[in-house]
Amino acid sequence: MSFADMIQSADWKGEKHVPVIDAPNTVEPEKPFEVTVAVGKEIPHPNTTEHFIAWIDLYFKPDNGKFAFHVGHADFRAHGESLKGPNQGPVYTEPKATFSLALSQPGALVATSACNIHGLWESSRDISVTV
Repeated sequence: MSFADMIQSADWKGEKHVPVIDAPNTVEPEKPFEVTVAVGKEIPHPNTTEHFIAWIDLYFKPDNGKFAFHVGHADFRAHGESLKGPNQGPVYTEPKATFSLALSQPGALVATSACNIHGLWESSRDISVTV
């Protein structure tokens, strides 16, 4: 079994676990821009102590490159914690993160997320760099 065998993907409009990547289709070379990744964009993901998104990661894979680069990580595991018990915590996180980056070449943004019950999920989208 490989790591890839454990990752699930689906149309984000029909599945609440898929990370949705919000980014421009084309960016200027080496000019910073923002990418937001969220889980539950169309269908909200449960947001309880027992069932939540633990983290989101963002990667970039250049079109002409073999390897992906880890852009950033957002961790939501303090979600709803409390000594009083489940769903008694003072803070609940929403599974959404914004990353600022600059690209020098086109490629694909790849987002992964982890649900504490339903495992690993991914999505990707191509991004162009103007010449």
